[in-house]
Amino acid sequence: MRRRLEEADAALAAAGYSLADAQVSLVAEVARNYVAARGYQQRLAIARENLTAQRDIVALARSRHQQGFTSSLEPEQAATVLAQTESQVPALEAGFLAALHHLGVLLGQAPGALREELGATAPIPMAPAEVPAGLPADLVRRRPDIRVAERRLAEASARVGVAMADLYPAFSLGGGFGWESAQSGSLFTSASSTWSWGPSFRWPLFASGRIRANIRVQDARQEQALAAYEKAVLTGFEEVENALVAYAREQARNVPLRAAVASSSRALEVARQQYASGLTSFINVLDAERTVYQAQDSLVQSDQAVAQDLIALCKALGGGWPARPA
Repeated sequence: MRRRLEEADAALAAAGYSLADAQVSLVAEVARNYVAARGYQQRLAIARENLTAQRDIVALARSRHQQGFTSSLEPEQAATVLAQTESQVPALEAGFLAALHHLGVLLGQAPGALREELGATAPIPMAPAEVPAGLPADLVRRRPDIRVAERRLAEASARVGVAMADLYPAFSLGGGFGWESAQSGSLFTSASSTWSWGPSFRWPLFASGRIRANIRVQDARQEQALAAYEKAVLTGFEEVENALVAYAREQARNVPLRAAVASSSRALEVARQQYASGLTSFINVLDAERTVYQAQDSLVQSDQAVAQDLIALCKALGGGWPARPA
C-alpha cells in the first residue's frame, strides 16, 4: 500500500511539473515574439528615416544635374539606392504583423487584437550585462522538465516495489456491523444488532511466473525512466551552456556594431557636405548611405538577438528566478 501511495504521489507531482514546463515555454514564446515585434518596429523606423535622407539626396542629385554640374548617372544611382531601401519596408511590415498576430494567439486573443495596443513604436527591452546563471544543482531544482523526469523515475521505482510486493502474502483485518431481524418492528434495536471481524489472507502462489515477469517489465521501465532523467539533466546543462555562450557573444558583437553606427553616421555627414561643395564624387555619398543603413539595421538585429538570447537563457534555467525561495 505504501508503494502504491508513492506511485500516485509521484504521478501527481509529475503532472504538476508538466504544467509548469508548459507555462515556462508559453511565457518564453510570448516574450520572444514581443521582442521580435519591437525589433521589426525599430528596423522599420530606421528604414523610413533613411528613406527620408535618401529622397533628399535624390533631389540634390537631380538639382545638380538640371544645373549642368553632373550627368544623369548620379540621379539614377541615387534613385536605385532609394528603391532598394523602399523594397525592404514591405518585408519588415510583414514580419512585424506576423509577430504581432502570433503574440495575440499566444495570449488567447484574435490575431489582430493587439494591433492598436502595440502599434506605436517602442524600444526593444534592454538586457542586463551579466546574468547569474546559478549552480548546476540550482538548474536541476529550477527546470520543470527535469523535475518531471525525476518524478517519472520515482513513479517507476514505486511500481517496481508494487510488483515485488505481489510475491509475498498479504494479510488484512476486516470487520462489519449491522442489524438483522425477522420482524421489522424489532429492526434497529440492540437485540437485532450483529457484528463480525476477522483476518483475511491472500497469496497468489500459483501466479509467481506472471508476477516475476511483471517485475522484469517494471525493472526495464525503471531503467528507461532513469535514462530519460539522465538525458533531461544533460540536455538542460547543454541548453544553459549554449544560451550563456550565445548571450555573451552577442553582447560582444553588439559593442563594435554600436561604434560602427556612430562612425558611419559621421562619415555620411562629411560625404554629404563634400558632395554639396563639389569636393567628392557622388559614389562616396551612396556608399556612405548604404553603410549607415546596414550598420543601423545590424545593430537593431543585434539588440533583438541579445534580448532573445536572454529569454532563451531564462527558459533554459527553468523560467528565471523567483522573488523568494519557493
